Amino acid sequence: MNIILMSLIAGVVGMGIGGLLTAAVGSKSDKMTGIFLSFSGGVMISIAFVELIPEAVELANISIMVVGLFVGALLVFGLHYLMDYISRSGGKSKLHDTFAEYFHSGDVISKKSGMLRAGMIMLFAIGLHNVPEGLAMGAAGNYDARLGLTLAIIIGLHNIPEGMAVSAPLMLGGLSKLKAIMITLIAGSTTVLGAVVGVLIGGISEIAIALSFGAAAGAMLYVVLGEILPQSIVMSKDRIPTIFAFLGLVVGMFFTKVLH
Repeated sequence: MNIILMSLIAGVVGMGIGGLLTAAVGSKSDKMTGIFLSFSGGVMISIAFVELIPEAVELANISIMVVGLFVGALLVFGLHYLMDYISRSGGKSKLHDTFAEYFHSGDVISKKSGMLRAGMIMLFAIGLHNVPEGLAMGAAGNYDARLGLTLAIIIGLHNIPEGMAVSAPLMLGGLSKLKAIMITLIAGSTTVLGAVVGVLIGGISEIAIALSFGAAAGAMLYVVLGEILPQSIVMSKDRIPTIFAFLGLVVGMFFTKVLH
């Protein structure tokens, strides 16, 4: 299957399932959202350390891989700083108390209009997070079709809780379930953008593929370690997300071993 098509399915289907789950059972609490996000964070860590980083070292060397890591992390850092600057007029990151605040939506929001705004900001933020996932799939699929398929399946699973995080405030903001799910699908489609970039860069040389793998891993690790896991603990008000992050790591490693 074409890697671009796989990235579309992984992004759209994963996010769509999350939206459908929210429509079916609702968003019970920030604590549950934090648990789901921490699990997905553990899955992403497994992808970075089990697949992307070892493949980058094998294709080039550890120095090239490290350069890619820093490029990916710095790129996401810059984009998040820009989002913080726009949403809070100062660019100073902080820990938040709710998933609405987590996605740069300002103060705690309770009114329908505010929840709708929060959902749209989440749409942008998670759409941004999906780009490095697509980059990993594009570069991997261009190098090894089976590796690309493995990442597509794992990333599709990872996108389910993110789809819940986007659709919940949209529904609470007054949108119909159908409209909220359709908007959630749009957030998943940005994975294709990253996949296209990954294919183009990865087709240049093995060093370019290694850099792409490293950059994708760096971007994912920055998002997970700097955003998802800390916020999950704050939102849940306990250490349970740590357990689910560990569980996500194990599940990601298991699927990687079975599928690859």
